[in-house]
Amino acid sequence: MLEAKNIHKVYNDGKKDLAVLKGISLKIDKGSFIAVVGPSGAGKSTLLHVLGGLDAPTQGEVRFQNQNIYKLVDAGLARIRNEKIGFVFQFYHLLGEFTVLENVLMPVLISDNAQNVKQKAGEKALELLNKFGLEERLNHLPSQLSGGEKQRVAIARSLINNPEMLLCDEPTGNLDSRAGAEIIELVKKTNLENKMTVVLVTHNMELTKQADKVYHLSDGVLVG
Repeated sequence: MLEAKNIHKVYNDGKKDLAVLKGISLKIDKGSFIAVVGPSGAGKSTLLHVLGGLDAPTQGEVRFQNQNIYKLVDAGLARIRNEKIGFVFQFYHLLGEFTVLENVLMPVLISDNAQNVKQKAGEKALELLNKFGLEERLNHLPSQLSGGEKQRVAIARSLINNPEMLLCDEPTGNLDSRAGAEIIELVKKTNLENKMTVVLVTHNMELTKQADKVYHLSDGVLVG
């Protein structure tokens, strides 16, 4: 489903180069649950951003469904990010001026989908929010939610376009242990029920117990 080949990522601060990823190759099968662990600053988020089409590698290629995504025009890459890949981040990235329901619908509203698809998305959003126990929070603003509720909204938003892959960047980093465990269980349930591919990056080994395979990222090198 997704394959990364010889990925290098080098940043330059104006004075010197900083190599964050050093020749990473990775193949991810459809429906699998992969975890990448490593200490803070190891490059886990950078790797996830490269895999998800958010940050082009300095060298190497990322193939999603046999397409080299960084060879696509900007509109084509944006369409893959919007329709094929869901993102869940540590800091939720909810829009504070919009309600829970509006936040979940945002990827549909900004997409090129036909109007009838957008209308059906309202039903999908309600279904997801009910499933995640947020049926009484539809018209609340993010500021009125707990951390766990915010992350559940973020996951619902990531699923609204029925993506084929879910990328999770430290999704429990701002949560207590109980709320964090609930989020990981929710991600695993989504993986199993929808046959959805999941890539989770975390520094917490405890969270990797739900994964089918665990990789370790250290000093820019990935070890299975």
